[in-house]
Formats: sequence, structure tokens, C-alpha cells
Amino acid sequence: MPTVTANGIEIYYERRGTGPALLYLNGSGTTLATTGRLLAPFAAHFDLLAHDQRGLGMTAVPPGPYSMADYAADAASLLDQVGWERCRVVGISFGGMVAQELAVTWPERIERLALLCTSAGGAGGSSYPLDERGRLAPAERAALAPRLLDSRFTPEWLASHPADRMTADGMAGRASIPRTDEQQRGETAQLEARRHHDVYDRLGAITCPTLVACGRYDGIAPAANSEAIASRIPTATLRTYEGGHTFFAQDVRAFPDVISFLAGPNP
Repeated sequence: MPTVTANGIEIYYERRGTGPALLYLNGSGTTLATTGRLLAPFAAHFDLLAHDQRGLGMTAVPPGPYSMADYAADAASLLDQVGWERCRVVGISFGGMVAQELAVTWPERIERLALLCTSAGGAGGSSYPLDERGRLAPAERAALAPRLLDSRFTPEWLASHPADRMTADGMAGRASIPRTDEQQRGETAQLEARRHHDVYDRLGAITCPTLVACGRYDGIAPAANSEAIASRIPTATLRTYEGGHTFFAQDVRAFPDVISFLAGPNP
């Protein structure tokens, strides 16, 4: 299990594949143990570096509170530890928030940037407050979850779309996995940092080629939030796909587009 001390904490990471250097940043509550299906397509084309973010998985759970600047500094320090001065970056959902913070703080280190189903916060719009979902009654929370993934995911829709039903059931199953007190503390601290995320007024500092991609029916990070991000980054291209928060698994065009973009030439 490879770990390094980065930004003062022990960080678990994995590195796989060959090709251009690519840093992958995971979504809320997600660890490398639960994202193998997402990592494999990137590892087929890149020298892929991914890690469990602070408070999650096999990375340390330092005392809180955490900030988005902490998560970005963790990533930058990890790059230092593996000897990467520059790389391409892809961030999904919460990982896209970290990627934005990383890119506005160290723009010179980012060659290409892909921001998937994410939000800038502030005037650019925030993602659905997942910390509030935990306060709902179980039945209300269960009814809301599919519609957050994709606004079309009514019981009638899911009954007639088996692939979408599998997606919704898989997310529900992951959410129902019991957490230890330590795991719960780390996830809660992450959601608190997420709640305060706001880089909208700083996005103009990003100078590398940037792909902003979203799902048309995303209830967590609405497409309007991606439009706002793209409007603030001079080098951004916006693409909207048929799907929700997991559009990259719903629209067959999405993964090839993202990989093709990230594999493009250095600026």
C-alpha cells in the first residue's frame, strides 16, 4: 500500500498505466476502493495518479476543520512527492472543486484540466448541499437520492430503464455501507469544506486548455453551474451530455471525449 507524507499527513495513493501524467481527483465520500471502474479507462491512456483524499479511505483523518485549500495543497504536495512538476488533471464532482482550487492556486502546474459534473460555488452556483441530506428522514432521503443523480429518475423511469436502475441502486448501496466513527468524521469534514467552496471570482487565473463537462439532468451539480464555470475560464470548452451526475456512464460519447481532450498536446 503506497503512502507518502504530503502536506503533513499520510496519503494513500495508487499509480498505474503509462503515457502523459494525469492526476485524478475523486468525488465526495469516494475512495480508490470504490472507483476502479472509473480509473481503468484513464489508466489505459495515461500515467495515472490517484489518491484517497484526506479523511477518506486509507489516507489519514487529521483533526478538522478542512478547507478546499487543504485538499488542493494535499494534491500539490503529492505531485511533489512523485516528482511531477506539471501534469494534466481530471476532477469529478467534489474532485472538480479540488481541481479548480488547485488550478487557480498553481496554474503553472496544470497542462490540461477536465472539470466534470462540478460547481464553482459563490455567484457561479453551488452543488446540492449533501450535508443537509443526512438530516432528512430515511424515507425522504431514499426518495430524493435518485432524483439528485438524474432529474428523470422517477420510479416510472427507473422501472423502464434497467441500466439507470442499476446506477441508482449502486449509489444507494454505497451510501448504506456502515461507517466507523472515524470514517464518519472524515466524511463530515469533507462535506463541510465542500459547503464553503467558492472559486468563482478566481477562475480567470486558469490559463490551460480546460474541458467543462456536465449532464443535462444533473440534480447535484446542475448544468447551469458548468456553464458558469466555462464563462469565467478564457480557455474553456463546455460540453453537455445526455445524463445526470453520472453522465460519463450514461452517454457513450462522454468518456472518449474526455480522454481525447486530456490526451491533447501540451499548450
